[in-house]
Amino acid sequence: MNPQFKKGVIELCVLAQLTKRDQYGYELTATVSKEMEVATATLYVVLKRLKDEAYVDTYLVESQEGPARKYYSLTRKGREYYEKLYREWKEFVMAVERII
Repeated sequence: MNPQFKKGVIELCVLAQLTKRDQYGYELTATVSKEMEVATATLYVVLKRLKDEAYVDTYLVESQEGPARKYYSLTRKGREYYEKLYREWKEFVMAVERII
């Protein structure tokens, strides 16, 4: 898959996953990676930016398999941002389809 395509949509993919349920970083990477190759580091950069902009919150959950896991949850502001991005994405896809 073209890296430029992924770069523009990875944030939307992460937000979409978080609309379904809270997830920890590795889990998000695994879920997104099932459909497109994405580096874990790239995903964590996106998560940090989303947290810095108050679109997601984090909390720790103890794990029996190792250290506590940091879970990411969508804030109300994040849900509104996701809905805006999703509308823009649908408009963009429709425009590209009309062109090609």
